[in-house]
Amino acid sequence: MSTPNIFMQRCLDLALLGMGDVAPNPMVGCVIVHEGIIIGEGYHEKYGQAHAEVNAIRSVKNPELLLTSTLYVSLEPCSHFGKTPPCSDLIIENRIPHVVIGTIDPFASVAGKGIERMQHSGVKVEVGVLENECRELNRRFFTFHEKKRPYILLKWAQTLDGFIDTDRTETQHPSWITNALSKRLVHKQRSEESAILIGTNTAKYDNPALTVREWTGNQPIRMAIDRTGRLDTGLHLFDRKAPSWIFSSQETPETENLKFIKLDFNENILPQLLSELHKQGVLSVIVEGGSKLLNSFLEAGLWDEAFVYSGNQFFGKGVTAPHISGEVIGFEKLDDCKLHVLRKV
Repeated sequence: MSTPNIFMQRCLDLALLGMGDVAPNPMVGCVIVHEGIIIGEGYHEKYGQAHAEVNAIRSVKNPELLLTSTLYVSLEPCSHFGKTPPCSDLIIENRIPHVVIGTIDPFASVAGKGIERMQHSGVKVEVGVLENECRELNRRFFTFHEKKRPYILLKWAQTLDGFIDTDRTETQHPSWITNALSKRLVHKQRSEESAILIGTNTAKYDNPALTVREWTGNQPIRMAIDRTGRLDTGLHLFDRKAPSWIFSSQETPETENLKFIKLDFNENILPQLLSELHKQGVLSVIVEGGSKLLNSFLEAGLWDEAFVYSGNQFFGKGVTAPHISGEVIGFEKLDDCKLHVLRKV
C-alpha cells in the first residue's frame, strides 16, 4: 500500500469509531502528517459536535508544524455553517499547505465548494485517494443525498425449510427461529442505524420493543405502519421509552416520543414514506418485516442490503420467507445459526 493510501486508511479506521453516533452526518476521519509522521488525528465523534478536521488540528501539540504538514481526510471538508463552522476555513486559517481528500461530499451545500475555497487560498488539494473505500464507508450518507431516500436494510430470520413465521391462524405467539448470539447481533445493528420499520401485523401479534437491550448504543426510531389506527396503545411501540413514528391515514396529534405521519393509502405508500424519512433526515432504516412489508420493498427494488438469519429448525408449514437475489457480501456462523448479508446489484 502506498504512503498516501496508508494515511487515508488510518482516516477510515478513525471514522468508523463514529458509527451510530453521527447520523445524519457522515463518518469522517482525519490525520495530519509532518515529514511522514502522524502528528495529529481525530474523527467526527457525535452529531452536532466538532468535525474530524477540528479534532485533528486541536490534537497537534506544536501548531507551528501545521505550516509544513499534509492533512488527510476521508471526506471533503465542509464549506458551510451548520452545527459547526466550515472546516475548509479552519484549514486555511491554520495555513496547512497540502490537503488530501478521499472523496467529494455529495451534500449540495458542500459538493466541491470546500475544495474550491481551499484552492483559491493557495492550498494544494488532491482528491480520490481510496475513493471507493471512502464511499463504501459512508454508503448510507451517499444514498441519502444522491437517491433522496434512506439507506434500506432488510432483515429477517428463516427456518431451514424456508419459513419466517408459523401459521398465525393456529397460534398467535411469535416463534423463536434463531439464538441468543443472533439476537445480540441484531441489537448491535439496531444501535448503528437510524430507524426500524415494521408492519401492522408484526406490531399487533409480536408486540416487539424494537429497542437496543443486548448491546450498548443509541435507540433507533421505532416505526410502524397502521393504516386505520387499529393498533392497541398498550403495545411497546406506545410506551414512550424510545421515539416512535406511526404511519397512518389519519391525522393524530403528536405527543412526547410519539409522532403520527399521515400517508395517502390510495396511492403507493413506499415512495411517500421514504420521501418523508428523507425530509426528516433519517439516514438509514431497517425493515424488520413481516412478509408483506418485506416483499413490498423487494418487489419495488427499494433495498440496499439484506440480513438473512437462518435458524437450525424446521416449521413444516407457515409463512414463506421472501425470495431474494443479490450479491453475497458477508457470511457469519453464529453457533447453530447462520447470517448471510446480501447487497442489491
